[in-house]
Amino acid sequence: MKVLFAGGGTAGHINPALAIAGYLREQEPDAEILYVGAKGGMEERLVPEAGFSFQSITISGFQRKLTPKAIMRNIKTVARVISASGESKRLIREFSPDICIGTGGYVSGPVIREAIRMGIPALIHEQNAYPGVTNKMLAKKANMAMLAIEDAKRYLDPSVPYKVTGNPVRQEILRADRERARRALGLDDRPLILSFGGSLGARSINESIVELLLSSAKNQKYQHIHGYGQNGGWLPDLLKEKGLNIEKAKNIQLKEYIKNMPECMAAADLVICRAGAITLSELQAQGKASILIPSPNVAENHQYHNAMALVRRRAALLLEEKDLSGQALVNKVERAFSAPGGVNELGKNAKRMAILDANERIYKIMRETVNLK
Repeated sequence: MKVLFAGGGTAGHINPALAIAGYLREQEPDAEILYVGAKGGMEERLVPEAGFSFQSITISGFQRKLTPKAIMRNIKTVARVISASGESKRLIREFSPDICIGTGGYVSGPVIREAIRMGIPALIHEQNAYPGVTNKMLAKKANMAMLAIEDAKRYLDPSVPYKVTGNPVRQEILRADRERARRALGLDDRPLILSFGGSLGARSINESIVELLLSSAKNQKYQHIHGYGQNGGWLPDLLKEKGLNIEKAKNIQLKEYIKNMPECMAAADLVICRAGAITLSELQAQGKASILIPSPNVAENHQYHNAMALVRRRAALLLEEKDLSGQALVNKVERAFSAPGGVNELGKNAKRMAILDANERIYKIMRETVNLK
């Protein structure tokens, strides 16, 4: 089978495509795979590193603001959309795929649209509870929309055929064991809080976590691992100024980047983080209680919708950034542990939402679609 993937802009669009491609390669070692991404996008580095063929097209997204600078960029984008359609058509003809799969981001628009025009079977995969603009547009013409969660269907045209497949989750997450992870991390019986704001770090989370860390260092109630990210290098100095000696606070670990995330997540009793789609799928797979702080700086405010999908099912607590403060976070943590059922109930409800065979479901749909060609 020859499969062309298109998607990019963020790791949330790239990693699912790579997971699907990796599973396809395991099932069909002779499968031919081509990934088409945006020139200059992070996929230009991540895809070749994962061992897949990569081609780029020149494309950019539209600016939502109506400033003079944004208007000029939008004029350039219109020109790029036109040229990208031509580039996409050429790449599709040269590769001649049996099926094309779009995982979102503006680069998937011209590629999947041209595939549909050329009569090639096309699928889209939507990772979020609130579909992105590109996927909503493509879903109307694609053979099928594969959704991470049923909630996304309400935002699609009623005529769109769909199946709930879940998001592909890393094998390291699926295989991680709580007790083994806690032993490896040298933890005792106290609850472990894991918090992070992404590889770059989220300033609002870093600022609000200070009070919780100071409290934990004082009362020794919790163990805590916090990843402050590339842009949060000021946090250790701030904590030191406030009297927290990290070297003496044995129940607290500060890290710029959490390299052993599957192990840390498996060991955790409560996770404090953003509400990116893949992170939430990993929390569900591990059955973890969480306090979700959606980023307000994402398209269509989709992280809020992602978070609410769990909150409505009593699988997580929500703390919006507009309400975020040190004391608010401390209060929310105490509520998570002291509410009826506590973190165990939140974790059980999250586990009920988990879809652990997403790759298998997606692969089955791919095979069925190609056979109907």
